[in-house]
Amino acid sequence: MWLLPLWHFGTQVVHAMTFFRSIQTRFTACFAACFAWALLFSVAFSAHAQFRVEVSGVGLTQVPIAFAPFRGEDSSPQRIASIVQADLERSGQFRGLASNRSLDENDRPDISAIRQLGADALLTGSVSRLADGRFEVRIRLWDTVRSQDLGAMSYMVVASDLRLVAHRISDFVYEKLTGERGIFSTRIAYVTKAGGRYNLWVADSDGENAQSALASPEPIISPSWSPKGAQLAYVSFEARKPVVYVHDVFSGKRRLVANFRGSNSAPSWSPDGKTLALTLSRDGGSQLFLIDANGGEPRRLTQSAGIDTEPVFSPDGTAIYFVSDRGGSPQIYRMPAQGGPANRVTFNGSYNISPALSPDGRWMAYISRVGGAFKLHVMDLNSGNATAITDTSKDERPSFAANSRLIVYATQMEGREALSTTTLDGRIKARLSGQSGDIREPHWGPYFK
Repeated sequence: MWLLPLWHFGTQVVHAMTFFRSIQTRFTACFAACFAWALLFSVAFSAHAQFRVEVSGVGLTQVPIAFAPFRGEDSSPQRIASIVQADLERSGQFRGLASNRSLDENDRPDISAIRQLGADALLTGSVSRLADGRFEVRIRLWDTVRSQDLGAMSYMVVASDLRLVAHRISDFVYEKLTGERGIFSTRIAYVTKAGGRYNLWVADSDGENAQSALASPEPIISPSWSPKGAQLAYVSFEARKPVVYVHDVFSGKRRLVANFRGSNSAPSWSPDGKTLALTLSRDGGSQLFLIDANGGEPRRLTQSAGIDTEPVFSPDGTAIYFVSDRGGSPQIYRMPAQGGPANRVTFNGSYNISPALSPDGRWMAYISRVGGAFKLHVMDLNSGNATAITDTSKDERPSFAANSRLIVYATQMEGREALSTTTLDGRIKARLSGQSGDIREPHWGPYFK
């Protein structure tokens, strides 16, 4: 098992037990274990790219939508309608209903019969294999309450792009029925370990279709998407110490950004993509710095006697939220993005880490220790009210979807490490679980720009 939620301090990597003894008078045993990077990765977990989605919970207002089997879908290696249904159900705003009659996008459905199923909407479509081996996918969405055709879409793609097409159809349906942009064609990044090798994966928002961005015999941690979704910043231990890189997802090229004396960790992008906030111990002690995303000389932001780490920019770029033990225990603080006085944000509990800001600026997700459990909390930043939204006890590293309505996080379920998504109220959770082993360090990418 993983020891506990990762608090990315910028300290040197040392033997776990030696380090623990050196700081046990200052922190609890759990807190000390955060620093033991190598030990955190001591369990081998699968790099298998296949996932299953298990949705649990009941939402207060869910749109019932019927899915007719797509005509010709048996010719496709992907079940488009099933992927769309899973996407929409995972959002917490839809409830899928099965329609046994096969309808394509050209059929005029019997609206009254669909209404008898209890459906407010209907998705129909077809999949055709073309002579050149590509697939043509066509869909049409119906509002069965108003008996209205809401529009159609069509794609011609190779087989490997069929899942992406399904996610784009999900985005189309979501936007038509909610008025908000869907997030199903966005991507997540996460890290796995199999045997002695570590992999940084880029996957669809449901965890499927994972592609390895980087493989290494040394740990990889803290992946962070750039605002345009084309690059990942992360920490690699291949130099036998934590070093920050920026990786171009499409070309596979990367550049070294921070390899200063001591530890280089916890990179986080500014909203304009030009700057990274990170934690460095180059001057002794772990403090926050700003550095150009192409590298260069960093500028120090904090001057505390404690440990300052896990910086994250506010969506408007004016502030940085971060974790510090300057008050005696790890808490989340807020300061101006260019440095200045820091104000404490979390007051409930003696251990609060891993802040994540929603893109709309309304919410902060974080991990709080409650008794002996580490639980995902969501705070309304306007009121300061915070609520635990999970019933698990080993939650780690939350990250918001681009529409601010879902959170991906790592946790342990039924004795296994897993990724899950949840709605902000915790009512609808979907488990994205590796078939054999564990996965960690999720970060949800932005809308691709």
